[in-house]
This record gives sequence, C-alpha cells and structure tokens, in this order.
Amino acid sequence: MTPLADAVPAQPDPDSLFEAFSDWASGRDLQLYPAQEEALIEVVSGANVILSTPTGSGKSLVAVGAHFTALANGVRSFYTAPIKALVSEKFFQLIEIFGADNVGMMTGDSSVNPDAPIICCTAEILANVALRFGADADVGQVVADEFHFYSEPDRGWAWQVPLLELPNAQFVLMSATLGDVTFFEKDLTRRTGRSTAVVTSAQRPVPLTFRYALTPLHETMSELLNGGQAPVYVVHFSQAAAVERAQALMSINVCGKAEKAAIAEQIGEFRFSAGFGKTLSRLVRHGIGVHHAGMLPKYRRLVEQLAQAGLLKVICGTDTLGVGINVPIRTVVFSALTKYDGVRQRHLKAREFHQIAGRAGRAGYDTDGYVVVQAPDHVIENAKALEKAGDDPKKKRKIVRKKAPEGFVNWTDSTFERLVAAAPEPLTSSFTVSHSMLLNVISRPGNAFEHMRHLLEDNHSDRPTQRRLIRRAIAIYRALLAAGVVERLPEPDAEGRIVRLTVDLQFDFALNQPLSPFALAAIELLDPESPSYALDVVSIVESTVDNPRPVLSAQQFKARGEAVQAMKAEGIEYDERMELLEEVTHPKPLEDLLLAAYSRYRQGHPWVDDYELAPKSVVRDMYERAMNFTEYVGFYSLARSEGLVLRYLADTYDALRHTVPDEAKTEPLQDLIEWLGELVRQVDSSLLDEWEALRHPEQEGPVPTAPPEGPPPVTRNERAFRVLVRNQLFRRVELAARRDWDALGELDGAAGWDAQAWAEAMADYFEQHDELSTGPDARGPALLLIEREPEVWRVRQIFDDPDGDHDWGISAEVDLAASDEAGAAVVRVVTVDQLSGFASV
Repeated sequence: MTPLADAVPAQPDPDSLFEAFSDWASGRDLQLYPAQEEALIEVVSGANVILSTPTGSGKSLVAVGAHFTALANGVRSFYTAPIKALVSEKFFQLIEIFGADNVGMMTGDSSVNPDAPIICCTAEILANVALRFGADADVGQVVADEFHFYSEPDRGWAWQVPLLELPNAQFVLMSATLGDVTFFEKDLTRRTGRSTAVVTSAQRPVPLTFRYALTPLHETMSELLNGGQAPVYVVHFSQAAAVERAQALMSINVCGKAEKAAIAEQIGEFRFSAGFGKTLSRLVRHGIGVHHAGMLPKYRRLVEQLAQAGLLKVICGTDTLGVGINVPIRTVVFSALTKYDGVRQRHLKAREFHQIAGRAGRAGYDTDGYVVVQAPDHVIENAKALEKAGDDPKKKRKIVRKKAPEGFVNWTDSTFERLVAAAPEPLTSSFTVSHSMLLNVISRPGNAFEHMRHLLEDNHSDRPTQRRLIRRAIAIYRALLAAGVVERLPEPDAEGRIVRLTVDLQFDFALNQPLSPFALAAIELLDPESPSYALDVVSIVESTVDNPRPVLSAQQFKARGEAVQAMKAEGIEYDERMELLEEVTHPKPLEDLLLAAYSRYRQGHPWVDDYELAPKSVVRDMYERAMNFTEYVGFYSLARSEGLVLRYLADTYDALRHTVPDEAKTEPLQDLIEWLGELVRQVDSSLLDEWEALRHPEQEGPVPTAPPEGPPPVTRNERAFRVLVRNQLFRRVELAARRDWDALGELDGAAGWDAQAWAEAMADYFEQHDELSTGPDARGPALLLIEREPEVWRVRQIFDDPDGDHDWGISAEVDLAASDEAGAAVVRVVTVDQLSGFASV
C-alpha cells in the first residue's frame, strides 16, 4: 500500500492537508466521525488539540493525521505512550502507514532511526529531551496518548515537563478519561501562543449498555454467551484471581467442536512450556484466554491474536487491558468494583472504571457494547435466597442473610450507578524534582538558574508544593556542587552558562540502568582470577537492575521455611525462632562490599541518591542451582509471575552485555552471558530478537514491520548450548551431592533412572568418598568432556571428588533434534560409574 508520506500535497495549506488525509482515509474504508473531523481541522490549522472522546472513537486516526500534518510542515513529531509495549506497537503501525524511513523509536532500552521525522517514545524519553534542550529542542509536535497518566504519582512529571519546556511545539493530548480540561486549555494557549481546541464527545460509535448483575458469574457468563454478547472480558484486580476464574469457567461449554478445531489450527506448533504454559494451552483450546502483565509476552501475544481472529469467547484478565492494547471485546464484566492500590483496598475511581469499561464494543464489528458489574458474592447469595422464598413472608423472615467477610470493602448498585454517571476526576499535578532533572537542565546552554526557576515556579503544582520543590532543588544543587560534579563559572561561557557539569553526561543516563556507571566502578574491585569472578560480576549488575518483587518474596519465603526446619532440628524455641526469622531475607551476594562501595561512590556522584542499590541474586541463584527457566519458576512457585521473571532476566542480560567492558569479560563470564541470552531467547524470543533486529537494522535489511516470530534452534549457538548442557549435568551432580534421589528420579525417571536407580549407582561412590564437591572447580568446563556427532553429543560429567582422582562421573547423551524442539538441552543419562583414565583432568 502506498505510504501516507507520498500523499503530502505540494502546497501544505490546511485545506489541502485535510483533503489529502481524508482521501487517504477513505481509500482505507475509514469514514471520519464528526469528532475526528473537528480535531483534524484544528490540527491542520496549527492549534493545540485536547481530544477527550470514548475508547473506540478513533483517536489513533487523529494521531496519524497529526503526524501527517507535521511531516508536511517539515517539523518533527513525537508520539508518546506510557508503556514500551504500546510504543513498540505504534512504531510498527506507523511504519506500515508512513514507511520505515519516516519512523523512529526511542524507549530507553534502544533507539531505531532516531533522526526520523516521526518518533515513537515513552513519555520519559520526551521529558528528557525537553529538559536537556528546552525551547531549542527539535520537537515541532507532541502527540501524547493516554494523557491521564499525567496524574500518576511516580511518573506524572514526565507528562508535565514537555508542556512546561516546549513552547514552540503543537500539542495533541488524547485520552478517553480526561475529565475537566479547562486548566490545560488555558495553560497550553498561554505557553505556546497557539489557540487550544477541546474536542469532546460523549457519543460513542458503539453505544454501551450497563447493568448490575445479581446472578452468580457462571450464570452471567452463560447468559452473555447464549445471548451473542461475546467476546467477554472478565476484569479482575489480581493476576491470581484472573487465572482461577478462567479455570473455573472451564465447566461452561464456551465453544463447539468446529470452533475448537479452528483454535487448534490457529495455535499450530506454538510452543507451550511446562507450568502455566500447559494451563494456558488447555484454556485457550476451550475458548478461554488469560491476559495479565505477569504472563510471558509470547502468551499475551497469542491470546491477543486468537481474540483478534474471533476465536476466544472469554478472556479473564486484569485491568492492564485498559492501556491501549488492541484486543476486540464486546462485553466487559467487572468481577468487583474495588482494588488494592498497594496501600489499601478501595473503590475504583471513575477514571479507572470508564477506562476499562470503554474497551467494550468494537467499532466496525459491533452495534452495541455491554458492561456488566457483578454484585458481591454475599449479596448474590442473599438475592438468591429471597428469590427462592418468593412472596411467602414466613420464609422471608427465616432467611439468614449472609454478611460480607470481615474487612471486606463492599460495593452496591448505588456504587455502580455513581461510577456510570460520574465524570473522570480532575487531573492533578505530580511534578517532582530529581538529581537527573537538575543535571539535564545544567547541561543545557544558557542560565541554568533561570531555567530551573521557570520549572520550579511555573509548573502546575500549588504554591506550597512549589516551595517544597524549590528547597529540594537547592539541596540537590548544593550536593552536586560539594561533590564537584558541577562548578560555578566566574563569568558566562560562550553558550551563556554560569554553571556547568564537570562530568560527561550520556543522553540516556537517567533512563536505562542509571546505576550502570557505579557497576563499572565496582567491577574494578573484583579479582578476575577469582573462581567466583563471573558470578560476582553478575551480582554487581543485578544490584543495579529493578527488583522483581514477587521473586524476592518467594526467595525469602523459601529461605525462611528452610531456616525454620533447621532451627526446629536444633531445638530452638518458638519465640527465639520468630526473632531470628526477621533476619532471614532473600540472598544478597556481595552485600557488604556493594554497600560500602556505593557509599563511597555517591560522595562524588550524589545523583545516585535518586536510585536504590538493591543487592539480590536471581540470575546468579538460577545459575548456581543449575536450573533452567521452567525448573526455576517451579522451584519458587512463580508460574503466575513468569513474565516478570523473564523480563528481569532479559534486563540483566542486556545490562551485562552493555555495561561490562569487553576487557572485563573473562571466558567464564562470556559463557555465562551467552547462556543467559540463549535461556531468555528460548523461553520467549520476542524480548531479545525484536530488539536486536531494531538495534541493527542495517544488518537485517530494512527495519522490520512486525516482530520476529519464534526462537532460533537452541543448538545454533554452540557456546551457549554447551553451557546449557553443562548446567543440566551439574544439576544432577548437585542433587547427587545432597543425596536427593527423589529429585533425580523426577529428572530422569522417564529414561529408566528412578530414585532407586540413582541411589544404587551412587552407593559405590559414597563408599569411596565422604562427599561430592559442588564448588567452582566442580562445575567448570574442564570436568565436562564432549564428543560431538551430527545428531547427538556424547558427554561425560566428571565428579570433583575429595581425593582429586576424577575417575567417577555421569555419562549421557544429548539429543540435538529434541533439544531444538524443546528449546533446552535434552539430556539422557546412560551410566553413572567409575572409569579409569581421567586422573589427569
């Protein structure tokens, strides 16, 4: 299809621009709604636009028209969104519309074609640009999607900063739930000198019908499915509840044989891993999807693809679907009107309710959308009892009404009616000041004090908040000055600076692992000759990566469970056990060294106070336990958070590759990095391969217009595969050292090596030796012998015995074809025995 860029008129006046875009839309069978026409007329006329229309009313098409206008006028247009997934999705969509040469992307993790006239980025990226360059930034237009994030306590500053610092830009602010925008209308006009048009419409292309259900959810769902109101999205406010509900709905006949066959055909050879993958496979084949942030990206994408193909009748998920991801939904069912916000259980806000409810009804597919709110379970049971009693007053008096559980935050039909009628709450300022903000502004040409005064005194916060922010900014500046990071100049320099940085500031220092410079400094404290060097480097890098809280909680829970058993065995009394347990936490390798080094480092780099150093062990823990991804998720019972686990592993892999200098990468460390990358790639290649293709488009030809599908063969990367094989064998060494025959039997029972077989095979070894070492030497490459053949590797894992004889070991075969199919090393144990000739190893 001809790129929209080719439709730019020779004379880009407002009338010709509107006509050209309208013709293009008509060519795609897109009929502009009145609100879209109004917004586009204002955009091509050069006005700011605040577009507050319901979900499904075509805001994305207005955004495309805005980019088209900017392209025609020769100015750079930035599209911002709150999450990287939405940025990436929009990037691919705009490539299809405008052509690869005209679209770039920046997310903090990566940049693609960053000089393109249209840039897709996270809000923080644009805020960083605005702080660094101010009014001189090469930003002619800002299309801010999901602008209601302006009120987010932790991130809202990033939506506000461009409004304050880019007076020359045209703004298009979009959301379905903006509320009263009178303040923004006046503020934008004052700052930019452009008129600001507010385009609102309560009329949806697909009208919604709301109702409050007093029937059990199973009955409600059966009624909706039989009434032709599918696809149905059942909203929950925890991931666990969404999965449990999906499994419970398996008792409903969601779809027929022909539909199930179509689902199976669409799934094809898709690889479902053990654990949650098997659960999801059963669910989707029944016509039920699950969608939440804790899932692997490939599973979320599969559910979205099946839903878009019209094959899923029911999706159980969390409220994450409210943020712009395109999944067709006809009916939204709220399982509750309360959520836990990290502090307390509370009622939904009107904005939250309408953001989710607005997903119902598909323009171009549905003539009506439906929103159903379930009453609380105890209210439904009481209603059932009253219905059963009929009009008999005696039976009614005998009814024992169910009460809400203790601590339950109740909601009623009045709560429901209030939320349906309520307008979204006004957006409130969440402006803040940080070290990185000051550093960005100081790096800008001109008088940094005047720049900061503008930011601090002309932001959207009230005056008491501004005074507090001014005091914080002064304290940060004094710390930077005392540390020698900035210095006052006796007179302005050639660019008008009266204060300047004494350090180089890379463009994205505050966005992509801001503690990476500290990690670099800490690595220099390590001894590369130490047997633990590779894992110690991993621990330093892990301390700079965001905490995966569910993993750390699971580690602490397991550690405390093991500690309790040990203390009971020692006869420690209950009260003392409880006191000692308070000191048991998740593993924190190198904690003392890291905290001491961090304390010294921040004396000269005070901006690191904005960030938390967090010693932890996830990658290291997985490697030391010689576990693959599935085993690790199962060990800590993290099936519902496996997507978060994988993102953490991918972030750590990325940080290891791009933080650790090549000269610091020893052979064992390089092996470990390759292993981690291949592990992530085989679990879900979309997290790495997509970004690699985007980072190096010149190696792959043109920028791709869709993410790559499926992982490469695991045996392709021999270095990483060798480590995978070594880990599989060392896992067996570790279990044998602990005499955990049951766990070994679970690993190898299918190959004839059950718990008894392992116990018998190791009995002779333990008659000769008291223990089996599992230290660094025991897992090193020197004790793994590999004989490569085209279809199989024959391997020998030699035991590190106390006498150094090295004559015992495990002989095994590695099936290469089966490994490629599984995405992991498929190892079959052949013998565990004593051989001669290994003493020299």
